[in-house]
Amino acid sequence: MKILLVGGGAREHALALALTKNPDNELYAVAHNMNPGIARIAKEFLLEKETNGKKIAEWAKSKGVKMAIVGPDPALEAGVTDDLADAGIDCASPSKKAAEIETSKQFMRKLMAKYKIPGSIRCEVFDNAREARKYIDQLGFVAVKPIGLTGGKGVQVSGDHFKDTDGAMEYVKEVLSKGIGGSKVLIEEKLEGEEFSLQAFSDGKDIYPMPAVQDHKRLLDGDKGPNTGGMGSYSQEDGLLPFLGRSDYEDAACILQKIIEALDEDGRTYIGPIYGQFMLTANGPKVIEVNARFGDPEAMNVLSLLRSDYADICKAMISGKLSRVSIQFSHKASVCKYVVPEGYGIKPMEDQEIKVDEKTIAETGARIFYASVNEKDGKVYTTRSRAIGILAMDDSISEANKTCEKALKCISGKIFVRHDIATKELLDKRVKHMKEIRC
Repeated sequence: MKILLVGGGAREHALALALTKNPDNELYAVAHNMNPGIARIAKEFLLEKETNGKKIAEWAKSKGVKMAIVGPDPALEAGVTDDLADAGIDCASPSKKAAEIETSKQFMRKLMAKYKIPGSIRCEVFDNAREARKYIDQLGFVAVKPIGLTGGKGVQVSGDHFKDTDGAMEYVKEVLSKGIGGSKVLIEEKLEGEEFSLQAFSDGKDIYPMPAVQDHKRLLDGDKGPNTGGMGSYSQEDGLLPFLGRSDYEDAACILQKIIEALDEDGRTYIGPIYGQFMLTANGPKVIEVNARFGDPEAMNVLSLLRSDYADICKAMISGKLSRVSIQFSHKASVCKYVVPEGYGIKPMEDQEIKVDEKTIAETGARIFYASVNEKDGKVYTTRSRAIGILAMDDSISEANKTCEKALKCISGKIFVRHDIATKELLDKRVKHMKEIRC
């Protein structure tokens, strides 16, 4: 089967590998950057903006593509899946209307309230700074979010990014005046707990949840520094997390199932992977946000663990027969850490060469996923975003982390890595935090 993949990041590199496990599948890729990992796998590679749906659909149709997967959220917001569907190409990714569960936080919160879905929190949307201040004074500790897409970097929280109402209002005014992520701002109660990601396959009626993952948004060790798109992630061999129990996992999966049912009832049948970002609190999982695609870096964790043919799963999601396909994940732990350009999160150094010893990385047992890089004359260069994901799997998080760190030594250049992800010290800190909250 000829399959189209839209996107040029490490998430899409992981998707490319998963889609071509079956040698009968031919991959056609579209991205704005020449990702070397995807380019090696794809039969043909089109350099094009991922949001140019008409051009992408025209090209895919000319190649005889039968099925498409859209990776990045801006492409989903632009309605690329709708353009592909209009061209007669089936998509294992949500329509523009269904993807609004991610592209509008206001819509997501309203949907959860309308259908009384568990995991909801107190929140309001404002386009007026004065009214926003009144609500912040009422809640006390808050999270301030643009309502639209910000690449995972737009959230600011009491205690982490500002100390008081005046600090919160500085960001509120910045969001409103600059139109960051839209023209409105979402004010939510601040949640206390531990964040985790739960991704699931959806055929519009039913879901199949994947292993839980914990992402790390902050740039520096010890959860310091600015928010990023994600510096790394890990999963546990039993599909849970050191601080996440089976009942918490099932509660989160139930929330995702109810969101899928609500979208279907709302006339927005959701096809494709869905990703819930949760906060595990003293009162169970609460929804921070919902994303209409795989997470990044979380995709590298779960797709590396996936033993089943992802192309077959995509077909089942499209046909509404998810329950009839066999889905299996390896009972292994995984650790992923991102290599980013120096200055990432503040002033990244772009167009710098990165030297990658792929042979030695392979010998360690780790996997390399190229992200937002460009390949020119056989050399790899940075952009302003994350460059390379290194992932390792083993029988425990500790062993996977050792392999990941060994492989990271095979990459050099003007780069930075957050090394404390998946270390015993950080995991113990997470577990202790949850015990204190729930005692």
